[in-house]
Amino acid sequence: MNDSWQSGIAYDRFMGRWSVFIAQKFLRWLAVSPSHTWLDVGCGTGAITKLILENYQPEAIISIDSSSDFISRAQESISDPAIQFRVGLAQSLELESNSIDTVVSGLVLNFLPQPKAAVSEMLRVTKPGGKIGVFVWDYADGMQMLRYFWDAAVELDENARELDEGIRFPLCQEGQLESLIRETGLKRIEATPIEVVTLFQNFDDYWQPFLGGVGPAPGYTMSLDPRDRQKLEDKLRKSLPIDENGSISITARAWAVKGTA
Repeated sequence: MNDSWQSGIAYDRFMGRWSVFIAQKFLRWLAVSPSHTWLDVGCGTGAITKLILENYQPEAIISIDSSSDFISRAQESISDPAIQFRVGLAQSLELESNSIDTVVSGLVLNFLPQPKAAVSEMLRVTKPGGKIGVFVWDYADGMQMLRYFWDAAVELDENARELDEGIRFPLCQEGQLESLIRETGLKRIEATPIEVVTLFQNFDDYWQPFLGGVGPAPGYTMSLDPRDRQKLEDKLRKSLPIDENGSISITARAWAVKGTA
């Protein structure tokens, strides 16, 4: 499946604004001491990198993503000599073995063709005793903004089912990420769900990011002809839990796992 991740601005409007809240809770749970060297694998537009810089006094951060557009946006918004932004692949990190204190990867492993190979690479570059932490959205159930979307889309178009992340990515289901991490040989493994509230001011606040074309759901939305797109919009207006004041308050859940090298 060819998922488009080319526009950093569109991504931030769609998912990035919620990713940062999950990342805040994840980093507190990871509990890393100051003055470490960090690697942010699949850094996207820099949400985790920025939080590390602002809260954990890193000695250095190497932040890698396969999208040059995401890297460019991250570089525009975060300027600090402690950070190196690089375009690269999680499955083949161009770093020395045993060179990093702490490795993090947020909302990435679902989209990799070889997630286990990526985690093995993270383990390779981490110093003995160093921490590795990863998390993915619970697309199957807990990422409600997408669950409402795909349930509506599939009801209107059975072909949409093959794009539904909840079906495509078994790694997002409870226990699956932990099982994958255990296979790579990490030690002292812990797992936890992380939830945040996603509050949309009104329906347009929810709907407009789906018109940005970044990610499976927006890509599907923009592939529809105007009439079918309107049908999807109308169905979502009826199915979403819209409050009397027009706002929409739903939750987003991610599964997180941490361990040591």
